[in-house]
Amino acid sequence: MKSVLIIGLGRFGRHVAMTLTDMGHQIMAVDIREDRVDKVLPYVTNAQIGNSTNEEFLSSLGIRNFDVCFVTIGDNFQNSLETTSLLKELGAKLVVSRAARDVHAKFLLRNGADEIVYPEKQLASWAAIRYTCDHIFDYIELDDEYSVFEVSIPESWIGRSIGDLDIRNKYNINIMALKKHGHLNLDISSDTYIAPGETMLVLGNNNDIHKCFHI
Repeated sequence: MKSVLIIGLGRFGRHVAMTLTDMGHQIMAVDIREDRVDKVLPYVTNAQIGNSTNEEFLSSLGIRNFDVCFVTIGDNFQNSLETTSLLKELGAKLVVSRAARDVHAKFLLRNGADEIVYPEKQLASWAAIRYTCDHIFDYIELDDEYSVFEVSIPESWIGRSIGDLDIRNKYNINIMALKKHGHLNLDISSDTYIAPGETMLVLGNNNDIHKCFHI
């Protein structure tokens, strides 16, 4: 269980809080608007109304005690930048800041952010790929070059073993799991046979995956 601070309780911030609470973490949530704080109260350990660009207020939260600090402010980049900088100055262990554009990310990284998230950009990429390829069921981008795809399995592979297909050597792609009716089979070996109705989770270079599955 980790102790997490979330600053900025718009829609994205609330979803982060709700997800982390479901995972069993302790959440302190902060926003300058009372209505946003009220909405998130049922899902967090504690919540406060306050201005995150005020050093005295931030310091009163005990920043060094949090394992992760999320800056999810989406409607005021200046406040996001100042908050990110203050968190790092106050000794935050890990600062994850939301960015809408690459230029925002550059400024945030220069001013204290350890990691950047692009909720709109990442969702747009996922939606574009997911809904324009009939045989892709899910997609997780790991970085600019590598991703995890859940894909339908070519008909010619059904009934054959993983070892027989030799995908890793032929395409430089790793098979992570097989999925059927929502159940994941992570116990994959060269002797695992592919059954009808299964999908496959694969990890690899985007170009290799695109070539193999004709994405």
